[in-house]
Amino acid sequence: MTTTLKVTGMTCPHCVMNVKKALEAVQDVENAEVSLDNGEAVVTGQAGRVVLIEAVKTAGYEAE
Repeated sequence: MTTTLKVTGMTCPHCVMNVKKALEAVQDVENAEVSLDNGEAVVTGQAGRVVLIEAVKTAGYEAE
């Protein structure tokens, strides 16, 4: 399953790595690709959308 999230609050490559690490730490996430240019995160795995959004928010960013 692939989930695409709109992520706001990222301003630099360090932010991208923070979001990527936060998403990949979620159980059942196989891979997370985060783009600063698109402001998106594409997550592969069985983790639910709500859990992914919470992980991004816990890392200090907003997601929908």
